[in-house]
Amino acid sequence: MQHRLERLSALTGVLAVVLWVLGLVVTNSFSDKIPHNPTDAQLLTWIKGNTNSILLGGWFFALGCVSFVWFAAILRARLAAAEGGQATFANLAFGGALVAAAFGILTMAGDIGGAINKDDISAATAGTLHSSGDMFFVAAELSAILFFLGAAIVSLRTGVLPKWWAWFAVLIAIVLVIGPIGWAALIFGLPIWTLGTTWLLVRPQREQAPLAAVPA
Repeated sequence: MQHRLERLSALTGVLAVVLWVLGLVVTNSFSDKIPHNPTDAQLLTWIKGNTNSILLGGWFFALGCVSFVWFAAILRARLAAAEGGQATFANLAFGGALVAAAFGILTMAGDIGGAINKDDISAATAGTLHSSGDMFFVAAELSAILFFLGAAIVSLRTGVLPKWWAWFAVLIAIVLVIGPIGWAALIFGLPIWTLGTTWLLVRPQREQAPLAAVPA
């Protein structure tokens, strides 16, 4: 029963991606379009006119980040069982996921805070809160490097996840390091790898790569 619960819990990876997409759709598609290079006054007007969509979309996105942490905990257990010992790299992967999820929540927190206090903040404050999302996005991007590299190292050493999938994680980590294009790895690479890893975790055990560590 515990094994079945863990396999079902791995589906939180799918839930995370669904909530991320839903949050972005609600925030961006069900609200007025933000002007290109908006002024602080325009941002405050946008917040006041789209409070509900900002709050609901931000809440969905934050719940997606929470679901991702749950998924990362299930993945960590699988990685740690394969790695053995102190599970250094499994812990590294989980730590990276935890920090990235926290910064992910903060990317939406500025607009959420502005929407909650829309009648009590100045235009300058609204602009600052909105722009803070860029800062936290970069922090999430860098933190995710640890998640991908930790999972990749364990998988390459033990075969707990297919090696080709581990090399894909390494590729995503490399792109994350490259500032001008790192955003693409976070926006597209993280959801794709999460969905693929979820399938690898929940598929029947007899089809899965062996968990035992292979000799060096």
